[in-house]
Amino acid sequence: MKPIRPPQTNVLLRPLIPRSCRGGPRLRVNPAQCRTFIRPQRPSHRAFENLNLNRMRTESYDYYVRRRTFLLCGAISGVVGICYTSYLLFQKLRKPKKLDSGLPDNLDPFSTEAGSKRKTVVHDGDGTELVPTGNSTVPTFPRLLELSLGAEGAQEKVNGVEYTLVGLGVRTVSFLGIQVYMVGYYIATQDIAAIQSRLVKEINPIATTLVPSEKDELRKALLDPARGEQLWNDILREIRPRSLFRVVPTRDTDFHHLRDGFVRAIQARSQGNSRDYSDEAFGEAMKEFRNLFNRGKVPRRREMLLIRDAAGRLTITFDDGKTGMGTLGRVSDERVSRLLWLNYLAGSKVASEPARKNIVEGLMEFVERPVGTVATQVV
Repeated sequence: MKPIRPPQTNVLLRPLIPRSCRGGPRLRVNPAQCRTFIRPQRPSHRAFENLNLNRMRTESYDYYVRRRTFLLCGAISGVVGICYTSYLLFQKLRKPKKLDSGLPDNLDPFSTEAGSKRKTVVHDGDGTELVPTGNSTVPTFPRLLELSLGAEGAQEKVNGVEYTLVGLGVRTVSFLGIQVYMVGYYIATQDIAAIQSRLVKEINPIATTLVPSEKDELRKALLDPARGEQLWNDILREIRPRSLFRVVPTRDTDFHHLRDGFVRAIQARSQGNSRDYSDEAFGEAMKEFRNLFNRGKVPRRREMLLIRDAAGRLTITFDDGKTGMGTLGRVSDERVSRLLWLNYLAGSKVASEPARKNIVEGLMEFVERPVGTVATQVV
């Protein structure tokens, strides 16, 4: 008996049925993806089934946020590093490397003895009297200077003029307090008596010396901007003691920098009194003063002297370290030196406040002694 055969499929429909859609145990596909004659093929989303635009947008945003944060942290670290390095450099500049001066550490220009301040005086190996400055670059100033400049005659022409240190301090610039030079004020020893008398008479017209309470009153008068400037202006214009300022840079500088500071100080004080300082002679004197500084560098620890004689003439000398102390020039108009002196001694704004206070304390040493005895005192 012949086996029963299934009815044969229409030959015309076979090509219309994809082979992949035929049933079979080996291959199983999604019928929805099979195109038939009856139902059209559906669009395939296989290429987009794993694509999430929101997730991609979020990941891109997170990447740029992390990148921006990383760059910002790098910029902040760089700024912090620069600031810290600048701070360390500033500390080093404020405290230069100390040289061996052979002197004890932490010496102050003044020491207190029996309730009164006295200059601290030490001696070097040659027996020279030195006053410590408290600065490591310029550790000491000589207590006495002897110069031929300013000699009026007789024995002074042979031995020179002896100048006594009154006070000293450091000149600083900018809000960082960068130290520029040490400055000391000296008065001719033979002229101290005239200053003593003028200062004592300012407080007590009949006294020859001042008691502690009167010294405090004189100290307040000298530190007062208006009264102190008037008092020093009278002393410099009427008594005209021979005196000098010793300037020693604590760092390398130049003549133009020093000149600019001096000229600004003189102009600031002359502008308030145009009647006395607006004439042509004063203008010519200022021009001469500027021309004295048309030079080059000023190395640190090189000495410059600003000397004012009994006539008020200003003489500037400088030690270049090669040829010794030489004269840069002179200015005859006494107003130039007087205004320059006031820049250190009195007023609401001085070139060095530590120097002004130190000078005042030095004057207190003078007025506590009888007039005329300072020149003969033994240190």
